[in-house]
Amino acid sequence: MHKAMSVALAVLVAAPAWSFSDKDLVQFKALNICEKCDLSHSDLVQANLSGANLSGANLSGANLSSAKLGLANLNGANLNEATLNYARLSEANLSEANLSEANLSEANLKGATFEGANLKGANLSGAYLNGANLNKADLRFAKLSAANLRGADLNKADLKFAMLSAADLSGADLIGANLYMANLSGANLSGANLNGALLRHANLHRANLSEASLEGANLNGANLKKANLSGVDFSNVMLKNTVRTGAIFCKTKMPWGEENSGCK
Repeated sequence: MHKAMSVALAVLVAAPAWSFSDKDLVQFKALNICEKCDLSHSDLVQANLSGANLSGANLSGANLSSAKLGLANLNGANLNEATLNYARLSEANLSEANLSEANLSEANLKGATFEGANLKGANLSGAYLNGANLNKADLRFAKLSAANLRGADLNKADLKFAMLSAADLSGADLIGANLYMANLSGANLSGANLNGALLRHANLHRANLSEASLEGANLNGANLKKANLSGVDFSNVMLKNTVRTGAIFCKTKMPWGEENSGCK
């Protein structure tokens, strides 16, 4: 057993406030399994839980800062208000998990699965989500400033009012995503697929949308001031009341024809 795991388990034994039964403890020690057990508000800082089965476990309010959870199964787990900053969760399964108001800032979430997860109000600032699956995830009011979401799957994700300033969403799948009133200022959306996405009143000031796909998207009322719109086809995009002052147009297809005013 890893030393960090042993330390974490020793702490658990000494803390009767946590509803961790002897049977659960023995099973976790022997098999690294703790399905549906209660670890709420536990201190698991830097614990090594790589590959652990915590499916359906209650980890609400737990401190998992800098913990190792790579390949862990947290399907359906309750991580409401949990602290996971700097945690390593690459390839972890967090499908249908509750991570509302959780702190995942600077966490490594590469290739992790968050399909259908609740991340409402979660802090993912600076998190590494390259290739992560966030299909149909609830990310309303989430903080994703400077997060790396390159190639991430955000198909039909709910990102209403999300903070995505300076985030890297290049090559991301945002088909049918809801980005109403989202802040994407300075974000990199080059090559992203935003077909059918809702971007009404979104802030895309200085965002890079070059070569992005926006077929059937709704950008009514969006702020595109100084955005890079090179190579974008807006011929079938709703653009009512958009602000495009200072935007870069090069081989940009508008409903009224091609614009090349920004070509160098």
